[in-house]
Amino acid sequence: MTTPPPPVSLEDGLHAEYIRKQLVQAVFAADYSAAAITAPFNSTDGALVAIPAAYQPIGYTTDDGLTFPSDLSMTDTTSSQSSEPTRSDVESDILSASFAPQETNAATVALYEGLPLSGTGALPAMGTAWQWDRAATPKNPYRRLLFIGLDYSDDGGEIYVVKFFPRARLTSKDDEQWARSTETQRPVTFNAFRDSALKTACRNWVDGPGWRSLATP
Repeated sequence: MTTPPPPVSLEDGLHAEYIRKQLVQAVFAADYSAAAITAPFNSTDGALVAIPAAYQPIGYTTDDGLTFPSDLSMTDTTSSQSSEPTRSDVESDILSASFAPQETNAATVALYEGLPLSGTGALPAMGTAWQWDRAATPKNPYRRLLFIGLDYSDDGGEIYVVKFFPRARLTSKDDEQWARSTETQRPVTFNAFRDSALKTACRNWVDGPGWRSLATP
């Protein structure tokens, strides 16, 4: 006599511990001449390694956090014998990053104004006199952008989600507003472009001690 299979449960495969939030987010920016990020984690335990000095922190951003819009455009092939497309192909898939810095620091001003982050033309240290002019022919240099999100597992271990744009360029910026009712923000949007050395426009990682604790024994 054949034993019937166990009943199917709609709760099979449900894992509340897999639901992630990025409780803390950080953005770091570097000039395109800086070395690319290739290994943000310790291979032994998944701990986050030190951020290279060339990558400057953006600091506080608005509580909207970081947004990564993806603009997917498809091209359909239609045929007289079918009411649906008989073929559909990706025409373009553009990945962006949008965030609104709240701090007035050298990194946020440089990204907004198109200034270098280091070297000749960079803003000096905080607390020293700053001066820059609006260029007649604006420069819009490529940057390297590192985005880090932090969550925690049920046992309190860190779980990091990391995105790296090795070749990013400013594609839009919102108004800089001066008002009593709100802090000065410099909202920006960067598009990710393919880097010829890394052969990608965006590299992603998920790791951390808390992530590794989710492994099946």
